[in-house]
Amino acid sequence: MHYELVDTPDGFARAAKQLAAGRGPFAVDTERASAYRYDDRAFLIQIHRRGAGTFLFQPEGLRDDLTSALAPAVNGEDWIIHAAPEDLPSLAELGLHPGTLFDTALAGRIAGFEKPNLAAMVAEFCGVELEKGHGREDWSLPTLPREWLDYAALDVIYLPDLAEAQAELLGGLGKLDYAEQEFAHIVDTFAEWTAPTLTWEGLKGVNNLPSALSRAIARAVWEQRNADALRRDISPSHILPSKLIIAIAKEQPRSPADLAAMKGFPARRTGASHKWFRVLRGVYQSDPATWPDKPRNNEGTPGKSAWQRHHPESWDYLQTMRSAIAEAADDMDLPAEVLLTPAVLRETAWALSQGTVSWDTHAVAGLLAEQGARPWQVANTADLFAANRPGEEV
Repeated sequence: MHYELVDTPDGFARAAKQLAAGRGPFAVDTERASAYRYDDRAFLIQIHRRGAGTFLFQPEGLRDDLTSALAPAVNGEDWIIHAAPEDLPSLAELGLHPGTLFDTALAGRIAGFEKPNLAAMVAEFCGVELEKGHGREDWSLPTLPREWLDYAALDVIYLPDLAEAQAELLGGLGKLDYAEQEFAHIVDTFAEWTAPTLTWEGLKGVNNLPSALSRAIARAVWEQRNADALRRDISPSHILPSKLIIAIAKEQPRSPADLAAMKGFPARRTGASHKWFRVLRGVYQSDPATWPDKPRNNEGTPGKSAWQRHHPESWDYLQTMRSAIAEAADDMDLPAEVLLTPAVLRETAWALSQGTVSWDTHAVAGLLAEQGARPWQVANTADLFAANRPGEEV
């Protein structure tokens, strides 16, 4: 196996020129280090192209140079990626965007494979057993072991052969158009992608905090943790797990000792209990008028408990439609969430059950399209919604 590791501006330019002279789509992958670093940026970018070879780019400290070299060669071109939504955000941050896409993970799901991981797909379609096991390493290290680099190169070398074989299978199954619509949707989703702004309100469980004081604690601790993690460029969870922040907000410890006694608190770190209690003391001494109100649910649909409690007939309709979609997906040998995403299913069921849209198939099709369903999904689900009107026998 031959590949080249490039980590200089001159190397980027030379590799990009060689890739541009190749043929066929670019096979692309990234290795990131969000378990170790503050964000999910790419620390290694692997690109393979027939007639050009395989290159492993290390961009840290030279990201603008990498973009200047690679963007003219790869942007707007045909790409192959395995599980593209995982890689495209870090590539978009570098100003790198595909023109068209073939996602070999999604292709495997649409073809009917329950576990379309890369090793399984390469074994199935290419007859090659990949040695896995380095995906969770710290790819931010400046010097990477040879076995890690071998692993990373193998993630792209077989992608062109895999994509061709999957496309042939999907064509034979009559599903290639489905896949192409899904791939185009992924490209559009990340075409203007920017990293979301992180806030304390994104903590899992924050909506269940019982009081304004508990929310104020969660906000203050999260903001301090975020500032520390950003300054040190480490994963926020290495400082305090999010689950612990919610527990602190609920228990409201009244001394450093109380805080240190909490399960999961890093009490062995020198000064940790006193440092974090200073944050809590600041909240306790603050004006309650500054404590945050409970976040409102701005989604079009109510939460699960409110939906069940206040709109039981509508909730029953949602369950009916989940079953109908699952049955239709099974008949098509597709995962239910590929035939129609859960979010679109919920929004559509809610709108229909509230009478905001008429029940004829044409109107339902328009609603599905507005919610983001692709044409093939609309064609295979609109009549199901119309036929399963609440209170009527099917």
